Amino acid sequence: MKIIKGKKCKTILPYLSIILVTSSVWLYWGNVSIQKTEININSEKIPASFNGFRIIHVSDLHNEEFGHNQNKLLRAMKESSPNLIAVTGDLIDSRHTDLQKALDFINGAVDIAPIYYVTGNHESRIHQYEKLKKHMAETGVITLNNKGTTIKWGVDSIRLLGLDDPSFTTNYNLSGRNAAIIDAKLKTMKNESSHYTILLSHRPELFHVYADNRIDLVLSGHAHGGQIRLPLVGGLFAPNQGFFPKYSEGLYEKNQTKMVVSRGLGNSLFPVRINNRPQLVVITLVSQQDL
Repeated sequence: MKIIKGKKCKTILPYLSIILVTSSVWLYWGNVSIQKTEININSEKIPASFNGFRIIHVSDLHNEEFGHNQNKLLRAMKESSPNLIAVTGDLIDSRHTDLQKALDFINGAVDIAPIYYVTGNHESRIHQYEKLKKHMAETGVITLNNKGTTIKWGVDSIRLLGLDDPSFTTNYNLSGRNAAIIDAKLKTMKNESSHYTILLSHRPELFHVYADNRIDLVLSGHAHGGQIRLPLVGGLFAPNQGFFPKYSEGLYEKNQTKMVVSRGLGNSLFPVRINNRPQLVVITLVSQQDL
């Protein structure tokens, strides 16, 4: 092996330093800079009054901090003028248990738009969830724990359903039963009305179950965008999906069901995102009925 020394080494070192500094800045920026993604959802079932209705989809905060008292995150949300905020789990993290960061988010977000929330797997792991749940109830957040509600806007209405994460029912040794558990819960929640139906559920890997139950739109998270996003390939790894996950971020369709998967905001076991910025998804409903 040829050893580089003397003048050649001195010439290379500045370039290596530049590469190292540039890479570090890029990596840091890619973990603190929030990207807003706009997605339009079209359907003949969306009532005319809901044309232009905006939903901000927030997922997987994991007690991450975006500015003092979450002001950067909240400002980005407010600028989008949402009519509703949908939170699809993992507001808190079982490894980074600074609950105040989640509370700061809730305290600010309730002043922007009504919040509807479902749990993720991390909420099931720590006792602090009870404190978070109590605080959300006191501040007006609607927790949809295997429940549905009607959202009225103008003269029309749609249905909004929410599923508790299956980890509240099963342990990891029984995780193969998740699909059956979710399917049974959906069958008890979903009525046969003609209302346009949106489901909040943390787990994108169960998309086939949501489609089998003819949900119109699913909002989900959990996959963290695959944590590391590879050009032309996509996400590298996601919980419960493994390497090269099928559902890591963006819009998916199966039969008549659409699913939006958020890359989320924070990190958990793997502490950094690579080529995978924290994300807010802004969904606009587009009615194809006569306006």
